[in-house]
Amino acid sequence: MSNRIMMLTEDLVARCHRVLDDAGPEPGQPHLEEGDYREIVSEILSRRPQGQPFWLFAYGSLIWKPEVPHAGERIATARGYHRAFCIRLRRWRGTLDRPGLMMGMARGGQCKGMALRLDEGGIEATVDRLVRREMTAKPSTYRPTWVGLQSDEGPLTALAFVVNPQGRTYAGKLDEHEVAEILARACGHVGSGADYLFNTVRNLESLGIHDRGLWRLQELVAAEIRAMPPAAEAR
Repeated sequence: MSNRIMMLTEDLVARCHRVLDDAGPEPGQPHLEEGDYREIVSEILSRRPQGQPFWLFAYGSLIWKPEVPHAGERIATARGYHRAFCIRLRRWRGTLDRPGLMMGMARGGQCKGMALRLDEGGIEATVDRLVRREMTAKPSTYRPTWVGLQSDEGPLTALAFVVNPQGRTYAGKLDEHEVAEILARACGHVGSGADYLFNTVRNLESLGIHDRGLWRLQELVAAEIRAMPPAAEAR
């Protein structure tokens, strides 16, 4: 467990929260259909490495909210990828008039996270649940990709949801100050951007994983929230 003190605190995060109804899907946005989901799940399973456990790479909210049964965990690093707030949200943690940002795994650098060994029983249903959790818009925000990981116990291959630059909600590479401003103000019916960042950084640190980019970002977001007048919070 890290001894670092986060600048972004629960009290600051609470200042960003507001109660909102779910406005529903963005008007005019195409969504994946049942046939699409069946095809995606089938392709994931067909590409699965034979004779190996089914590993899922968690690098963001899947660490602190996996929502799928798993039988083991292993800290691991994906080389050639990094965490980036590059997905535009107009629902969930943002709205049409105040879009938020979600984190994805983008090309370049390296990303240290948690490999989750999924239960083999009902694996097809588990993968279907994961795909529906991560992929809704069409073209999708993510590409399910089998990636190589390095861990203290040796190499492994895991399923990861990698950012799709051609996805409908892809926001591109943004300046860290722009990202901080958005996260400090955006909120949707499931919570705020600040809350998402806070939980991700806190849980990574508890695992002994220090992401310097996210650490810098939580400092910037904390400063943004402190600088906002009360009437401007989460608006």
